[in-house]
Amino acid sequence: MNAVASDGGVALLDALGKIGNGKPPLGCMQCGLCAASCPLGYAMEFPPRKLILQAGAENLDAVLASPSIWMCVGCYTCSHRCPRDIELTDELWPALRDRSMQAGHQPPAELQETFQNLFKYGNTLGKSPRQRLDWARGLDVPVLDLSKEKRPVDILWLVGCYPSYYPRNQIVSRAWARIMTKLGVTWGVLGTKEKSVGECERMFGEEGLFETLVEENSKLLNQQEFDKILTLDPHAYRALHAFYPRFGAWYPVQHYTMFLAERIEQLRPLIVKPVEATVTYHDNCCVGRRCECYDPPRALLELIPGVKLVEMVRNRDNALCCGGGGGGMWLDGHIVAHGGHRLSDERVRQAADTGAGTLAVSCPYELSRFEDAAKVTGLEGRIQVRDIIELLAEAMGLGAAEGKS
Repeated sequence: MNAVASDGGVALLDALGKIGNGKPPLGCMQCGLCAASCPLGYAMEFPPRKLILQAGAENLDAVLASPSIWMCVGCYTCSHRCPRDIELTDELWPALRDRSMQAGHQPPAELQETFQNLFKYGNTLGKSPRQRLDWARGLDVPVLDLSKEKRPVDILWLVGCYPSYYPRNQIVSRAWARIMTKLGVTWGVLGTKEKSVGECERMFGEEGLFETLVEENSKLLNQQEFDKILTLDPHAYRALHAFYPRFGAWYPVQHYTMFLAERIEQLRPLIVKPVEATVTYHDNCCVGRRCECYDPPRALLELIPGVKLVEMVRNRDNALCCGGGGGGMWLDGHIVAHGGHRLSDERVRQAADTGAGTLAVSCPYELSRFEDAAKVTGLEGRIQVRDIIELLAEAMGLGAAEGKS
């Protein structure tokens, strides 16, 4: 491929050259699987295949100015299906967004506000760090704040932004605290010192902000003594597992479904009551398609007596994204304005089509996205959205049925 004359072209092609274990962008066969697999490719001026084609044709100025730059929701389907293993989601889209902003193009207003929140408060919701532990107020189990009382623990729980601040997710956080305590593990949190881990910040092109978060978080984590980090957020798990090591910050980390699935036999005698429900599970993209963690969440649901598990027509590696990754939590308005649709609305309809009364999730974003989608699509009274944690806590008799309507 000839060198591209503009600096933007050089920057992108350099990023493309690092994709897929060092395979050059010429490895792209233009087969179109990426564009055909993209849930929003139909609405993009430059879907992935065309984007790479334009890069080779030295036509990046139009690409960098296109609304398409901000329509990827980080579902990993294009990367998962690429026959040449070109890493489109983790490398191409972030590189494009970063270069687009460097070229003077402004991201959607919702993202600009999110950037400001992160700079000022260390979280995407713009909440005060002093409110980080509000979710634990009045909780019936002890919460060890390691920022105030340093001691060795089995589990360092990075609570995350939505589980800390968003009322619906705070219910899940309280249930998770009860479950860990019931399991007999020692655990602690970072309290007001915790900040966003930064996976979505990296995905929507703020590489500099992500590096700052890595530096600040790793400095704090290195001061703690723990056996393992746990997250409720699959995006945080993905960042710590895949991207922090690039900066020399490696930590043993698990998403909670992985952690609990390893303790099925320990959980089994703790299940004391049935939960009568027909349940369908939504595979989140980071832990599901990206890490192929499909069986652990289902094993946890099947552990609960009374639960009948049914599958959506699109499941496991073919699951439809909720639309919240890669910055998508703050891009619904932009996506709809440029010809797309809310994937969460489509997905909740697929869940209802199974006949299930409960849509089970394992990601903080999905609770708010799917509950809102149920209202928008007129399915609010027909299907209930609950985290696996809530279902387990109810079956364990831990008084965690707060999320039930």
